[in-house]
Amino acid sequence: MTETIIEPEPILEADLAIIDPHHHLWDLRPMVPMFPQPHHPFIAAIAPHAYYTFDALHAHMTSGHNIVATVYMECGAFYNGAYGDALKPVGEVEFVNGVAAQSASGLYGGSRYCAGIVGHADLTRGSAAGAVLDALQAAAPRRFRGIRHQAAWDKDASVLGAPFHAPEGLYRDATFREGFAELGKRGLTFDAWLLEPQLPDVIDLARAFPDQPICLDHCGTPVGLGSYRGTLPERFDTWAANIRELAKCENVVVKLGGLAMAFCALPEEGPAAGYGSEALADLWRPYIETCIEAFGPSRAMFESNYPVDSWGADYAVLWNAFKRLASGASADEKAALFAGTAARFYSLGDLLA
Repeated sequence: MTETIIEPEPILEADLAIIDPHHHLWDLRPMVPMFPQPHHPFIAAIAPHAYYTFDALHAHMTSGHNIVATVYMECGAFYNGAYGDALKPVGEVEFVNGVAAQSASGLYGGSRYCAGIVGHADLTRGSAAGAVLDALQAAAPRRFRGIRHQAAWDKDASVLGAPFHAPEGLYRDATFREGFAELGKRGLTFDAWLLEPQLPDVIDLARAFPDQPICLDHCGTPVGLGSYRGTLPERFDTWAANIRELAKCENVVVKLGGLAMAFCALPEEGPAAGYGSEALADLWRPYIETCIEAFGPSRAMFESNYPVDSWGADYAVLWNAFKRLASGASADEKAALFAGTAARFYSLGDLLA
């Protein structure tokens, strides 16, 4: 599928400083043809961006908004099998650290791409995951901030499709939690990705580890695919109640975004269906406003989740939509939502000075 050509929107509040705290880099060209036909919408979304490294990232970061820095989010890219199964994710951090160094050279402008790096370690290895965390830290000592271990699962296999295979109830597993405890010993962050029906799992995890900084990705991922198609309105109150309960855990922050993923069906059409920022803001407003009300601006951060969110939104349009959603916020609240919360959670101050 090809992207719809849409007229560029004028950039809103072009001077507003943004830290994009969630994007990926990858080269999926050898793998996309291996996924079964017809492609799951997730595959359809990323296929136009199957090669997404520095040049593609730079094109989006310089599309008009004031992106001062970014945080890279693990996605299983550039693993190095020569390191062995446990340590192969170190290859991803090594690669991204090189991209960060390329950006930090200043040859491509003043933005600092991948100023923070979130990698992956398999926490189901229990306490042995500590050695992997140490290796990840050694691979990028100035930029490595923590890990994500996604737990997305649903009994309806069509919801997630072939790329995702987390076991049911991962965040409640005792061995996983043994590995999770290794993060706190090293002062590392944790990004949690799971689906809306699973939110009680991350609530339980956050309560069990009240001192561990946790970031909930993608507003908790409301689901509108497969057996959930058409059920977003009827499931909204359950989602909102769980978001409010999670927000009671002061160790948790939330990323405001990910709603343009195919999983959410907000919009249902894609990839890059050509929605403008006003239409996207209207679709996302109930979710974004609920999250900000629950967590407050100091514990919430807008994210692009690019290029995955290219399913429903052009990069520049995406940030225009976020700015429309934050139009009623004060200057201090906007500073937190668009940069300050991300800078604090991922400890980016020293790199941005």
